[in-house]
Amino acid sequence: MSDMNAILAPGMLVRHPDFPDWGIGQVQSNIAGRITVNFREQGKVVIDGNRIELVPVFDA
Repeated sequence: MSDMNAILAPGMLVRHPDFPDWGIGQVQSNIAGRITVNFREQGKVVIDGNRIELVPVFDA
């Protein structure tokens, strides 16, 4: 898992770097590199933090 994904905690807002059309998502959980995010336009998605580095959103 990347260093950035390691800091993600429930409630934090993120974007998926490969799917900007999913919109902003809210982290639901981050357990052993599996990050569950609820995206506005895509719904709940479980992401492998070892393969995808989510982008934190601080200005939403």
